[in-house]
Amino acid sequence: MLPIAEALQAARERDLDLVEVAPNSVPPVCRVLDYGKFMYEQAKRDKSTKQLAHHGELREVRFKVKIGDNDLNLKVRRAEGFLREGDKVKLSVMFRGREIVHPEIGQGLLQRVLAQLQDVATVEKPPTMEGRFMNMILGPVSAKEREQKPPAPAPEAQVATNT
Repeated sequence: MLPIAEALQAARERDLDLVEVAPNSVPPVCRVLDYGKFMYEQAKRDKSTKQLAHHGELREVRFKVKIGDNDLNLKVRRAEGFLREGDKVKLSVMFRGREIVHPEIGQGLLQRVLAQLQDVATVEKPPTMEGRFMNMILGPVSAKEREQKPPAPAPEAQVATNT
């Protein structure tokens, strides 16, 4: 514990600054250091952590009730890519005309998509109707959670028959 005058004198002799590190402690803690260099290194550390951080955006994938299988698979792959990048995905089913009276079709479509994405996604908001859209929000599964989940069973192939 040095008196303030002696600490300032020691800092001037070394051509450094006396910086108060913990002002709320009793007695206050100070360090002798080059303040400009300290601030430069602090800004450098802050910048590197900002570059590493990925803030997940909310990406939207829209479907219509009468979507074909290939179109559905394409949009599911796109949603999977967004989820793997760490973004959240809003799945929207658009109802047109009289389709709105059959929300169960949209619900089934969202459940099919969720079944295909279950290894990379978690449901953050279940399906809800908002006007003429049925929306569901999916979040990415972290790598740690992905390792803990058992692999999903392969869906059985459906055979279409015309009778």
